[in-house]
Amino acid sequence: MTTSFVGRDSELVGVETALAQHRTVTLTGGGGVGKSRLALRVAEQIRGRYADGVWWVDLSNLYDDRLFTSTVCDAVDLLDHNPRDPVEALCEWLTGREVLLVLDCCERVLASCMALVSELLTASPQLTVLATSRQPLGVHGEHRFEVAPLSMEDGGSGDAVRLFRERCATAAPGMSLDSPDSAEAVSAICRRLEGIPLAVELACARLRESSLTEIAERLGSRLDTLVDETVWPRRHRALRTAIGWSHELCSPLERLLWARLSVFRGPVEVADAQAVCAGGPLAAHDIPRLLRRLADQSVLQQVGTRYRMLDTLCEYGAMWLAELGEERALVRLHASHFATMLAESEAGWLSDRQVAWYTRISESHADVRAALDHLIESDPVAAVEMAGRTGLFWPCCGHLHESRDYLERVLALDTPRSPSRTRALWALGITLTLQGDHGTALRIGEECAEAARQDGTPESELFAAHTLGLTHLMAGRPQAAYEVSDHALTTRGTSPPSGAPQLCCMVIRTFAHSALGQLTEAYEAAVELRRLSVRYGEHWARSYAFHQLAFIDLLQGRADDAERHARAMLASKHNLNDNLGIALALDLLTGANAVQGNGVGAARTSGTGNTFWRMLGHPNHGTPELSEVRDQWELQARNAAGDDAYDKAFHDALNDDAEHGLALVLQGSPSS
Repeated sequence: MTTSFVGRDSELVGVETALAQHRTVTLTGGGGVGKSRLALRVAEQIRGRYADGVWWVDLSNLYDDRLFTSTVCDAVDLLDHNPRDPVEALCEWLTGREVLLVLDCCERVLASCMALVSELLTASPQLTVLATSRQPLGVHGEHRFEVAPLSMEDGGSGDAVRLFRERCATAAPGMSLDSPDSAEAVSAICRRLEGIPLAVELACARLRESSLTEIAERLGSRLDTLVDETVWPRRHRALRTAIGWSHELCSPLERLLWARLSVFRGPVEVADAQAVCAGGPLAAHDIPRLLRRLADQSVLQQVGTRYRMLDTLCEYGAMWLAELGEERALVRLHASHFATMLAESEAGWLSDRQVAWYTRISESHADVRAALDHLIESDPVAAVEMAGRTGLFWPCCGHLHESRDYLERVLALDTPRSPSRTRALWALGITLTLQGDHGTALRIGEECAEAARQDGTPESELFAAHTLGLTHLMAGRPQAAYEVSDHALTTRGTSPPSGAPQLCCMVIRTFAHSALGQLTEAYEAAVELRRLSVRYGEHWARSYAFHQLAFIDLLQGRADDAERHARAMLASKHNLNDNLGIALALDLLTGANAVQGNGVGAARTSGTGNTFWRMLGHPNHGTPELSEVRDQWELQARNAAGDDAYDKAFHDALNDDAEHGLALVLQGSPSS
């Protein structure tokens, strides 16, 4: 939250007490009453009560149950690389952990919340759940805590008035509220808005343009004339009135932008708003100013360079978008925009914009999913094309279950053979391999290779070689990996490389060399790969070049060089938010520390690395050849540090927060 927390002293105590006595507590109440803000403040205050922390799951951007479990997995840092059921993985991940899991906005996926929470509570005896919802979850033993509006007391005091005064100091810092008339007007406004925090904040935002008396009079008139309670129950009249009044006071262009922004599922970049919302009387160059205006009026909240709309206000905007008859057109524009963004990100992958594109795709994750869902229903050919392009980003960033789900859905559509379909098969193949489902991955890879032969394009054949080569490599068949990647590079490669699939194949061939014991060839290939990636400014292939350099350095006794290369890999993978790559780099850094005689350092790095492997749930801890030397490195580190010191350092790091542990490792010697 970007604004301060006001009042709720008794509620804070009540929720804390309830959480000490019950394993499931649900904060219920109408929209805008402050359930999320209260849950956030409670979570902040009692964080220390839970040894393994507090996890916040924002469900407000969901519109059906399909993505519910993967959203929870993402929020608790479970990037499971196994093909097993995600609920099973969540149960295992939380078993033995003393955690407070906060599920916000459960009313959107109520049935799924009830089912998941019931399973998690059974599997994880130390788990506590705090939920916010307009309705109770319905799980056994649930304690319901009704969140009331802010208090109103005689004499113009109470938390609602305190909130108004605090927000007034921000919205209209020159306005005095000390006179008897002002105090009476503030009290009247808060009573008419029934102490609902969102309604009070919307009213305060109008102080830049209206006096207290004008606001009080207009709200009184609106409440007196409002009679339609078919959509919003009587107890929500004040919020409905405050939102409707704020809407009326917006300019026509502000109202139009408010309605059109409701198609977004996550925080919105200015450029995205311009691309999707401009049209008719709403010019693209006006949108930055209008976004700032809506933020000034508390319709939007600015978070860095992005804008987000509270769930209740988004619902109102969606209602008006439907009234305008623009809903279908805006959904199409939204899907087209994010499909175009994926196309641009793929085209820009082999460039110094690569890291920025990974960040962009990650920050737009909810909207990319929404776009794909729409295209699957309305334009199967475009859906196949867009889904295939996620293959460069989603598997790298740990969205394996979602990647598999979407790719299997689009490949089940009745679409013609095409390079786009071949690329979707490639993306599914690498997803399956990273999940450890090598048998299915091999079948999909062979299907991809056949499709590539029919396409007859170099890109398709390189994509097919990459997915087959990765499957062979991860399944312990380096000779087959070498042959398929080398053949594709020899017959279809260009100099310099023309795109992502060629660099992907070069990575596979380099790894296959080292797995076959051809260390001289592997080292030379890694040096060349690094040279090319530096030339382009990209980081994905470069990080794997550093992996091979570090690995071979270790095998040949160059521990200092190995540390330098492992740290370089770690920095690149951290920039890409590639947790599998981070785990691999930490393993190599562990080996470098062990060979250098730094046993405690090796133990700490190994503990942090195991935290990431546990998050990933990866069956093999990376490629087979690396697993063969892990035990040797641990033995060297134990001999250097002693068993007691090694175990303490390892378990301290293992039980630390993954990001904190990684930050400590990154603070070490700088990479070069």
